[in-house]
Amino acid sequence: MLLTVRGLTKAYGAFQVLQSISFVVNAGDRIGLVGPNGVGKSTLLRLLMGREEADAGMFACAPSVEPGYLPQSTPDFYGRTIQDLILEAVGHLRQLEEAMRRLEHEMSAANEEQLPELLEAYSHALTRFQDAGGYDLDHRIDAIMDGLRLAYLPREREVATLSGGERARLGLATLLLRSPDLLLLDEPTNHLDFASMGWLESYLAEYRGGILAVSHDRQFLNRTANRIFELDEHSHQLKEYTGNYDAYSASKVAERLKWEEEYERQQEEIRDLHKQVKDAASHARRNYRANPKGATRHAKFYYEQSTQRTQSRTIKVAEVQLARIEEDPIPRPPEILRVNSHFQGEAIQSREVLRLQGISKRWGEREVLRDVELNVSSDARIVLVGPNGAGKSTLFKLMMGLEQLDGGTIGIVPGARIGYLPQDPEDLDPHKTVLETYRYGQIGYEGEFVGRLIGYGLFRLEDMQKRIGQLSLGQRRKLEIARLMAQEPNVLLLDEPTNYISLDVLEAFEAAILAFPGPVLVISHDRWFIQRFGGACWELDQGRLVKRENEGQQIGETV
Repeated sequence: MLLTVRGLTKAYGAFQVLQSISFVVNAGDRIGLVGPNGVGKSTLLRLLMGREEADAGMFACAPSVEPGYLPQSTPDFYGRTIQDLILEAVGHLRQLEEAMRRLEHEMSAANEEQLPELLEAYSHALTRFQDAGGYDLDHRIDAIMDGLRLAYLPREREVATLSGGERARLGLATLLLRSPDLLLLDEPTNHLDFASMGWLESYLAEYRGGILAVSHDRQFLNRTANRIFELDEHSHQLKEYTGNYDAYSASKVAERLKWEEEYERQQEEIRDLHKQVKDAASHARRNYRANPKGATRHAKFYYEQSTQRTQSRTIKVAEVQLARIEEDPIPRPPEILRVNSHFQGEAIQSREVLRLQGISKRWGEREVLRDVELNVSSDARIVLVGPNGAGKSTLFKLMMGLEQLDGGTIGIVPGARIGYLPQDPEDLDPHKTVLETYRYGQIGYEGEFVGRLIGYGLFRLEDMQKRIGQLSLGQRRKLEIARLMAQEPNVLLLDEPTNYISLDVLEAFEAAILAFPGPVLVISHDRWFIQRFGGACWELDQGRLVKRENEGQQIGETV
């Protein structure tokens, strides 16, 4: 047993996040943590790492168990180099190695009474050193850096100069180099390309410790998880499921169906009992009026008494049954959040919407894009793939005018309204509310904007006055999607659109993208999404853009 959690509870003011969470993590567990955005997944990991304080409950790691944490947002590590972080990550191994050398020296001079204790200490240190890969440390460093596509970076380079994706992968690399007994991972696949994701899945399959990973990547959960923990947005409690994401999804469907059937069955029983009470009372009144004619006064009295006793027993039995149900009723299944994400922009009539000719871009001495050519028709469906750092996001920023071209031209047809979703959530004012942020730059009444936000199915009425600073990254992403739809674009440029979005929203948003009438250009490493999206697949590598015929479907199936 690596970790024990009992009754963990957390609220932010009036907002209950976690309610009496309990579970156990054992060695060999590969747990996927899922649930709607804002339900408390990241909060739970921060609590377990002591970065926030719980309101109630407890958690404890087993003796000598070391947890390791990958946050969703990676620190900048100002003033430190890649080599600094690597040396810090493996510092415990160097300490273990020094301890082993010291124990060896002490054992050589120890007497018979001292030797057993020294041998035990040495055996413990040796086991930890071996389990953490101490004897092949240099190989492990190279393998992990190469597996996460970081080997090309000079070790003396400052971390602050890296891109967000490079920093995220470096954070993951240094965590894996530490070889903690328990990995707590918050969206570990957000900044990984296909090759890196495949490598990580294989690495985690062989990992000796336990894993608790927050993830929206369905393929990743299918390939790595053997248990799924779900945080319920209504009860704020945790439910456990055995198996991977597909098994969890099937269990959820069956669970919901059974709940609905049992609720309807109980409601029918309640209606029947109320009818019995009503019918018995009505029957008693009719019998009283219809006493046997010609009967003596005493006979009528006994007839009335007998009838009343019979009806009273019927009413009493029904009322007892109703009281029993009311003591422990089956709650109504909560209404499923129906995401109505849709884009209302009309399709462009022009045959060609975008034309890129001879696009080039350099960052210092590095040529990111070289003579890139691309024509985008009005009905185009294009997925752009390639290794991390290849320049995919840069290409989108050039199209949006957010970066300056070094060469070439970009032609955009008049009337094109481009909706752009960047890879990472924007820097929003943390003090503004959800409603204020959504309506910024738009004209209309407050009720109108509230109606739209609720109509999208991305937020509820109680979310309108939440501050941006209170939102999770996933909730901020949903707000960006709502703002994107409000623009009524007729061209979409989406940079990793499935990042940060919880599974309850993801499929509806994917459907909205598929139904969009205009051209859609998507950068994505989400294999499940690419398989559904289809379309033309273009690969950007070493500055060149090359079309891969009919490979979008294959990527989703084979990677």
